Amino acid sequence: MFNEQLLQDFSKYRHISFDLWLTLIRSNPEYKPKRNQLFRDFFAIDKPIEEVAAVIRKFDILTNGINEKVNRNFDTYEIYCLILDALEVKLESYQRQQLEDFYKHTEELMMQYKPLLLDDNLPKFLKQLHDDGKTMNILSNTAFIKGSSLRHIIAHYQLDSYFAFQAFSDETGFSKPGLAMYEYAYQNIKLLAPIEKHEVLHVGDNVVSDYNGALAYGFDAYLITHKTTDESKLQPL
Repeated sequence: MFNEQLLQDFSKYRHISFDLWLTLIRSNPEYKPKRNQLFRDFFAIDKPIEEVAAVIRKFDILTNGINEKVNRNFDTYEIYCLILDALEVKLESYQRQQLEDFYKHTEELMMQYKPLLLDDNLPKFLKQLHDDGKTMNILSNTAFIKGSSLRHIIAHYQLDSYFAFQAFSDETGFSKPGLAMYEYAYQNIKLLAPIEKHEVLHVGDNVVSDYNGALAYGFDAYLITHKTTDESKLQPL
């Protein structure tokens, strides 16, 4: 995927903006089942794990779809509450501190079963772009996993030095494909150098959020496609 031809395709741009999930990294296949079990155990949910997993998946898709339409960002703890309510757990039984405690457990689990690089050639590819004088950033929607946690993953793979900044929707309050999210990125890009919109390429896997959204804002866009037809094998949440 990240090869010499792609380097040539990117060569005319001064700045490259990257989506994260399914563009640079993918979920560790061991993470989601263990996260689902952790959710069931932590909140003492008396339902089959299959039902818990299905409800978590439902609200993953639903909240992501809503974010794409209204261009805002569902808070991680709001998503927890929606899932708990759907599983008939009394929300008054839990305070915010317990939601925060659960998140800490999921972060520890994620660091144990870290997301994987989408392509082993990625570090070499980013280094070459950096050596060629390109500036770069990450621009990513988030849901269950916050930007603060994802920064640890980027650092773990020693990729953080290649990115001038990393912007996540739980921190900006905006989601792609909203123009506000791209405007946030562009304002930070202009702090690096006097770069015009047409000199920026946004790279991502989602045709709505990454491709159409970037083009609507005035960036160029490159769509990452995956050979597998079963994206559930790659999904981050």
